[in-house]
Amino acid sequence: MKVVLFCGGYGMRMRNDSSDVIPKPMQMVGPRPLIWHVMRYYAHFGHKDFILCLGYGAEHIKNYFLEYEEAASNDFVLRDGKVELLHTDISDWSITFADTGVESAIGERLRRVRKHLDGDEYFLANYADVLTDAPMDEIIDKFHASGAAASMLIVPPQSSFHCVDVTESGVVTEIAPVSRMPIWENGGFFVLSNEIFDLLPPGGDLVEDVCGTLAQQGRLFGYKHLGFWKPTDTFKERAELDANYQHGIRPWMVWEAEDKEDVVAPA
Repeated sequence: MKVVLFCGGYGMRMRNDSSDVIPKPMQMVGPRPLIWHVMRYYAHFGHKDFILCLGYGAEHIKNYFLEYEEAASNDFVLRDGKVELLHTDISDWSITFADTGVESAIGERLRRVRKHLDGDEYFLANYADVLTDAPMDEIIDKFHASGAAASMLIVPPQSSFHCVDVTESGVVTEIAPVSRMPIWENGGFFVLSNEIFDLLPPGGDLVEDVCGTLAQQGRLFGYKHLGFWKPTDTFKERAELDANYQHGIRPWMVWEAEDKEDVVAPA
């Protein structure tokens, strides 16, 4: 399936200071930016045809891939002044770079890249700023089996805050972590049918306009994931991911075992 990545927002909460102009998907985790980790995740499951919905900071994303350096994250041999790669990351990827506007909402970005889907009945979508170890192949299979028009990954609440039950008179009767509440959050990994465009108005929103309507109709499937899931809405969250990467804690890198076996012979 084609993978639509929304990577054109301002990402204001991610910025370390007001002078930081690097878009959120290009913030680094280890030697590669967030967007690479998201794309590499999908590629692991065989989905290597990407459509990037560009907006703010588009030149950073374009230049990164136009000048992509395979040796940054792959073993190689330097022989007679020539680099012979032992592994490769993106040589079999197809990446469409589409300008969807700086101010566009996510739903509008999706509408503007519809032509690049080539009429495919189903496709994948992602915010390009969340990492997970969720089994995408299983998610897709369960989505098809459900007969729904769209699917979203759902995860337990990630907040460290506590919920408080209180009476009208102000007596607190219970305190419990938000993470223990019987509720689920949108995890940002979508499987969508082409039908969703019928519910998406100009300037609309994917979750509120499309998923909200489908939920009312009983045609939205939620895949419950209790494993690793980490958003990068803030600079702190991105720094935590980078620190874990440096310490070898990389549960989202589901492709690592595959890379150890998939050795590319030097040309």
